[in-house]
Amino acid sequence: MDHSRLTGDFDESSLEFQRKILERSGLGEETYLPEAMHSIPPRPTMAAAREEAEQVIFGALDNLFANTNVNPKDIGILVVNCSLFNPTPSLSAMIVNKYKLRGNIRSFNLGGMGCSAGVIAVDLAKDMLRVHRNTYAAVVSTENITQNWYFGNKKSMLIPNCLFRVGGSAVLLSNKSSDRRRAKYKLVHVVRTHKGADDKAFRCVYQEMDDTGKTGVSLSKELMAIAGGALKTNITTLGPLVLPLSEQLLFFATLVAKKLFNAKVKPYIPDFTLAFDHFCIHAGGRAVIDELEKNLQLLPVHVESSRMTLHRFGNTSSSSIWYELAYTEAKGRVQKGNRVWQIAFGSGFKCNSAVWEALQNVKPSPSSPWEDCIDMYPVHTVV
Repeated sequence: MDHSRLTGDFDESSLEFQRKILERSGLGEETYLPEAMHSIPPRPTMAAAREEAEQVIFGALDNLFANTNVNPKDIGILVVNCSLFNPTPSLSAMIVNKYKLRGNIRSFNLGGMGCSAGVIAVDLAKDMLRVHRNTYAAVVSTENITQNWYFGNKKSMLIPNCLFRVGGSAVLLSNKSSDRRRAKYKLVHVVRTHKGADDKAFRCVYQEMDDTGKTGVSLSKELMAIAGGALKTNITTLGPLVLPLSEQLLFFATLVAKKLFNAKVKPYIPDFTLAFDHFCIHAGGRAVIDELEKNLQLLPVHVESSRMTLHRFGNTSSSSIWYELAYTEAKGRVQKGNRVWQIAFGSGFKCNSAVWEALQNVKPSPSSPWEDCIDMYPVHTVV
């Protein structure tokens, strides 16, 4: 707040609005902003944005290669997703250059796909691994703050300033049979829902200029309702794949009663705790987590990893579902055979799910983001 005041870009009304959002956001005091935003005045330059990207991405990949003992030259597929920062050469090319990856690598750079792009990147890697045998796929998910801080006074565009923070993840997928014994998880399902054909859904998270020519991302007041609709469509597809037959029958029966007999019955909400042991709900904000906890009838322990990730790291966009899984691992909760549901929402508007099955009792990775603080969590957050 002190820095926001010193920049001189915000009027008193905007400063007060940001203060109220921050107090209710569920974010703690230890989240990260890029170095460029610590400067007075801020320096949202291309060079500073590259520095942020390199710091996050190379840090995550260095850990990944050290923990898996995989030579970067053995990577056959690379998928990078970052929604708002898309330099030339691409971020994927930046990784190829840094780690001197091989010349025939299949590399992809996904831009503009929002906070649910991490699941999309995994889905693309999965499809590529079906085509290219006996290889590794690296999936890197991040967002970039440096050039996407909003310096105007439009309220709907100020909210991202209060929620988004620096973060990133790197994940290694393999189709080598020899890796099964050391793999943590097996990818079971990916279900993707896209509501972009609807104009309101398309515009509910929208990058644009305000009346003074300052660029930012505007969040619509209808965002939660649109997210709820996308979630409903997604779980209607996912449910039959993961739920026990008893739950499917109850869900189907209430649907038939409503459609055929116009009966005034509440839609049956399946008990997803019968299908999943752990839930990684995108830490988009307190309202998102609250809404899913209520709509899916989950217990506080089911959304603990999401709330604690939001508190410790803020909204790290597409990588948040990996911080949440790392939290669950750090707590020693992932046992062999457990199923994990990663669910993410993003601009477009999209709702995407990934289902993983633990192949072993999972230990936290060395240099986990929670390594130095897991014993302090969970903490009480304002509800």
